[in-house]
Amino acid sequence: MTGEGKQGAAVIDERPWYVANELLALLIELLALGLLCWWGFATGDNAGFGVLLGLGTPAAAAALWWLFAAPRARFRPALPGVLLVKALVLGGGAVALYGVGHPVAAVVVAVVTAANITVAEAFRRSPPGGDREPAGRAVRITVSGARRPLVGTEPGNNASTRDWT
Repeated sequence: MTGEGKQGAAVIDERPWYVANELLALLIELLALGLLCWWGFATGDNAGFGVLLGLGTPAAAAALWWLFAAPRARFRPALPGVLLVKALVLGGGAVALYGVGHPVAAVVVAVVTAANITVAEAFRRSPPGGDREPAGRAVRITVSGARRPLVGTEPGNNASTRDWT
């Protein structure tokens, strides 16, 4: 890694497209919730039903996402299950946009969403640096020089420690 003083930004420097794609994923997720809300308010025949759909549909989608598709999901199914939840929530946003009368924009949202999910899964399968060894074989060297095996990802690393592979 380059730059001794940039401990927190090291991964960002190695994979800027990963960070950009993750930011796009966040924007797509928020857009899907907003589109579901818009659809719900626009679809309701009366005020009560519109409020129920306008608030209930995105709330149900957010709960589904939190339970199964979020990075720290309560229950983490296998990849096909996660992709199914993403298709339901994010695809639901595109369908909602179609439902409020914007078919071209709905197709654009659907294509961007599909590309984002595909790129995100490709990035998640390839580690930063490409040719690095698995994390189980990494060694952490502290400032004092003591060596200990690195087990998994440990949050809270500071400038006094550095991961070497």
